[in-house]
Amino acid sequence: MKREMMGLIVKNEDGSEIVNYDNDSFPSYIYGGWIAPKVTWERVPHFHEDVELVSVRSGNMAYSVNGKTVMLHEGDTIFVNSNQIHYSMAVEEEVARYVIFIINPAVLSPSVAVQMQAVMPVINNTGLSYIRFRGENENTKKIYDLMEDLPDIRLDAFRITKAFYSIWEIIMNQSAHYGMLEPEGETDIHMKSFKNMMFYIQREYRNKVTLEEIASSGGVSRTLCNRLFHKYVGESPVNYLLKLRVRKAAEYLRTTAYPLVRIADLSGFNGVSYMSEMFKKTLGQSPLNYRKTWKKGNEGTVTRKHGGQQSGLHNDNR
Repeated sequence: MKREMMGLIVKNEDGSEIVNYDNDSFPSYIYGGWIAPKVTWERVPHFHEDVELVSVRSGNMAYSVNGKTVMLHEGDTIFVNSNQIHYSMAVEEEVARYVIFIINPAVLSPSVAVQMQAVMPVINNTGLSYIRFRGENENTKKIYDLMEDLPDIRLDAFRITKAFYSIWEIIMNQSAHYGMLEPEGETDIHMKSFKNMMFYIQREYRNKVTLEEIASSGGVSRTLCNRLFHKYVGESPVNYLLKLRVRKAAEYLRTTAYPLVRIADLSGFNGVSYMSEMFKKTLGQSPLNYRKTWKKGNEGTVTRKHGGQQSGLHNDNR
């Protein structure tokens, strides 16, 4: 794990996430995390080649997968397939705690036969964006128990691989039960356009960006551009851009001693006042308070809204 990337969701130029793996020689990330409103890693749309699983240890939370909101309660697990646009969401004022497991599906492919028979039918299936394990489903407890054991073996590549095979068998069985391993359905023709627009914003956020330019980067009209952003991330392109700038400002506050004037410029804001206004609106505190809290090393401190202030820092180590 790269310490300088701790607490950040860092993206490639195409908008895909650079996962902060626990070990440079093995592509997996395991962590016991938490989520609450107005933390820096909530509602950050991204995608990656890796598959992602989250089991809820306590409380309630939600995941957005390709614009669909999936509610998760204590004991539930969600599997998010490769290259799906997704993000986590807080749904209550209290903290929800979870185990997250991100791993590259190539770990399951020691041979072409295994890859073709067991891996590709899942990750290449356009109709299988996610699976939610919940309630009395016989696989719910099986997959939850496997997820619960992962934090204790997060640096043991052999045991992680063994557990991943068991998890993948459950995913395949559940997919077959739901009829999701049938021939692929029709691809969402707008997914590529939306990813191109995400890429454009990620590349140009420091500059003045117009709705017309965003739409043009995806080859769609402004009306369709707005519809796609609301579909996939639940907000307008302008709000998506502003929140990206806020997160970039947070990165500079945490990793540099730059004055606010320079941070505002580097993050694409037209002045410190506007940056501070959007920062507080998005993360619930001023930029200076955010920097002060981070320096004190309180990134793991979260309190309930009624009875204390809530930290906006990211302890997910991604």
